[in-house]
Amino acid sequence: MQMKKFINDPDNLTAELLEGLALANPDIIELGEDNTVINKKLAEADRVTIVTQGGSGHEPAIEGFVGEGMVDIDVVGDIFAAPGPQACVDAIKLADKGKGVLYIVLNHAGDMLTGNMTMKQCKKQGLNVVKVVTQEDVSNAPRENADDRRGLVGCIPTYKIAGAAAAEGRSLEEVAEVAQRFADNMATLAVAVRGATHPQTGSLLADLGDDEMEIGMGQHGEEGGGRQPLKSADETAQIMVNALVKDIGIESGEKVMLIINGSGATTLMEQLIVYRAAVKELERQGIEVVANFVGEMLTVQEQAGFQMFMARMDDELLRLWNAPCNTPYLKK
Repeated sequence: MQMKKFINDPDNLTAELLEGLALANPDIIELGEDNTVINKKLAEADRVTIVTQGGSGHEPAIEGFVGEGMVDIDVVGDIFAAPGPQACVDAIKLADKGKGVLYIVLNHAGDMLTGNMTMKQCKKQGLNVVKVVTQEDVSNAPRENADDRRGLVGCIPTYKIAGAAAAEGRSLEEVAEVAQRFADNMATLAVAVRGATHPQTGSLLADLGDDEMEIGMGQHGEEGGGRQPLKSADETAQIMVNALVKDIGIESGEKVMLIINGSGATTLMEQLIVYRAAVKELERQGIEVVANFVGEMLTVQEQAGFQMFMARMDDELLRLWNAPCNTPYLKK
């Protein structure tokens, strides 16, 4: 299949998209060395700061959530590739304003390698850093083997919760605790009906038949073991809601956050229809949706499908989710 994208030299994709992001949001972010995206108000941050990392190609994630109330520095790797550890150590040093740094890493092999090497260097240099890993994909490992679970869209609300806690002036240990508590009570399941192409090479990341869908597909086309005939929005939502409720152990009377994250080529029409079905299924089970987002947070180029995210909520987490933030792609 011929790749049709409005790009220039494939080797310049990351640099050019970051330049475009900075030009579009000059009051919120600025670019640093080594493809870092920096909160423009970082210099005046008298609080715990937040650093994260990840490959480009998933826009608006992750760099689109840098700004007040969320991420202070995102270290951006090449398309679908983790950045190197030295850039992350440098970012943590730059971010640290004397209150310590929360370092959030998604559970993917390259990111974890970088994350572990970064933490070793930080320890050697005596930096005050706590690492939180987001690992909430229910499709590729049971909850008791959480270290084998991929990090999906759950990183974004985790940034929001942690960023709000930091803005309240909490200690690094307190910010890390609330971020970890949220991360421990969240789950995501993805579904795809068509794979994406790699924008540098044009290679197909996943190949699905015209009448097939795959529940559990990862962010880079990884198989999820749920390939089956295409189902309606209601049927698909019901399967996914039940899997997430079961995984987290949500019971009647509890409150949840529900996110439908479009993965690149799924229309908002479809996402809203799925959201409607998911809310109705949760209502049927006596579960209340108190926080939500419908739209694109983390995409996989033009992959058709979506990620359904759910998290157990309480009054504190809801307050942190609703706290003000100002980033290119999330404002409250």
